[in-house]
Amino acid sequence: MDRKSKAVEEVEKLLQDIGAKIDELIEKGKEVSGEAKREIDQRIADLKDKKENLERDFYTRKRDLDEKLRQKKKEMDPKFKRSGAHFKEAFRQLNEAIKVLFD
Repeated sequence: MDRKSKAVEEVEKLLQDIGAKIDELIEKGKEVSGEAKREIDQRIADLKDKKENLERDFYTRKRDLDEKLRQKKKEMDPKFKRSGAHFKEAFRQLNEAIKVLFD
């Protein structure tokens, strides 16, 4: 889980960095005029669209992955409980075997 949360944090930080760089470009674009300004404005708009698409895709995939994880956990819970019961029984029998061995 720790590796997953680190990866999510890294992607979120990357998206924040992209947003900060877009804001930086906007500030630099304010200093330019004429045809260059229109071109820069268009590129900034394109970058914003791409960033929004990346964020939407990231959060959609994150939500889907979390849902799959919940489903798998729900499916595995009864198996874990049965395994725990089997483990307790095996431990009990091992304990009995050790008692018999030392008596």
